[in-house]
Amino acid sequence: MASGRTDLRDRARQAVVPALFIGLALYLGYHTVQGDRGLLAYMRLSGETTELRQELAAAQVDRERLENRVQRLRPESLDADLLEERARAVLNLGHPDDRVILNNTNPTPERAPGG
Repeated sequence: MASGRTDLRDRARQAVVPALFIGLALYLGYHTVQGDRGLLAYMRLSGETTELRQELAAAQVDRERLENRVQRLRPESLDADLLEERARAVLNLGHPDDRVILNNTNPTPERAPGG
């Protein structure tokens, strides 16, 4: 009987170290894939980075366009046409030579006669 117990204890002691290493490997493997800095998080952040770079490029194009317009409105390089366009838009005015096209769209359909 005693040899059976010691044999069982020896086997248990021998199994503890591999079990700890297996547990450690599973823990590290899980966090390599699912963790805050794991593969899935890396792929998600890579996608977000690509989207943000595209947004940045679009914002830079808009900024350059607006800087160009602002430059043309400065006193030292005033563009009279742009100034007039902005004044009309802000004041809601038109020039006597302008042609106004009214778009008379009726949101409700007209009824046919007799209907």
